[in-house]
Amino acid sequence: MEDRWLSVDEIAAYLGIKRDTVYKWISEKQMPSHRMGRLWKFRKEEVDEWVKTGGADNSRIDDSGKAEKR
Repeated sequence: MEDRWLSVDEIAAYLGIKRDTVYKWISEKQMPSHRMGRLWKFRKEEVDEWVKTGGADNSRIDDSGKAEKR
C-alpha cells in the first residue's frame, strides 16, 4: 500500500466533509496535520486514529463532567 501525505482536498474527500471543515478542525479540534510551507498535509493513519478517539466529536466534557454541545 502506498504511504504518502494527503492534501486538504484529499482528506476532506476521504472523510466526506468540506475543505472549510478541515481548516476549522485543524484550528479548533487539533486535527493531526503537518504544515509544509503554505500547505497542510495529513497522514491517513493519524487522522483515522484521531477520529476513532473522538477528535471529530461535536460534544465535549466540561469541568463538571457534563457534555456540552459545540
